[in-house]
Amino acid sequence: MTAKSRTPGIAAAAERRCSWVPDGDRLYADYHDREWGFPVADDRRLFEKLCLEGFQAGLSWRTILGKREAFRAAFANFEHDRVARFTARDVERLVADAGIVRHRGKIESARNNARRAREIVREFGSLAAYFWTFEPPASGRPRTITRETLANAKIPNEAVALSKDLKKRGFTFVGPTTVYAFMQAMGLVDDHVDDCGVRAAAEKARRAFVRPRRA
Repeated sequence: MTAKSRTPGIAAAAERRCSWVPDGDRLYADYHDREWGFPVADDRRLFEKLCLEGFQAGLSWRTILGKREAFRAAFANFEHDRVARFTARDVERLVADAGIVRHRGKIESARNNARRAREIVREFGSLAAYFWTFEPPASGRPRTITRETLANAKIPNEAVALSKDLKKRGFTFVGPTTVYAFMQAMGLVDDHVDDCGVRAAAEKARRAFVRPRRA
């Protein structure tokens, strides 16, 4: 699927975007306009993003975004059940794959996290049901979202709690900063700034979104 078909973002926001989107970068702009901040309940996409945030550690998201299709091909489209069955031979195959980030520790982490994800699904019914229990309440969010607000804001308690819980469950590469970036991207919070042309669409999607429930 293309990014356009996956999410309800509106490309008309092209004139006003969050400041982290480089001018003239179409791939990054499409990601911002159609994906980032829109609520997600699809387990495949949630697992993919959690893995890619781990691969991003020490790198830029633009680097990872540019390699995303190669990552999908290498990691069985991030179907966590399939990744959980990866063997040592698969790890060696991935370490040799120039299309992705060839970091053995991060590759091993993705395989490990897939196995831990299966355990969450058995407990909660889906990854979505688990992750959305950590959505910060509206009362705890800033009244206005500006570049300065985001620059000075602390990582929300819910992101810290999710990080701690994931680690307790055996996940790796899931520190609070990584987890909060995951929450921002998957729409658990809307951190599009107030004058961003996409914010209204993201907010509308969040209002209409049916929060997944534990099975």
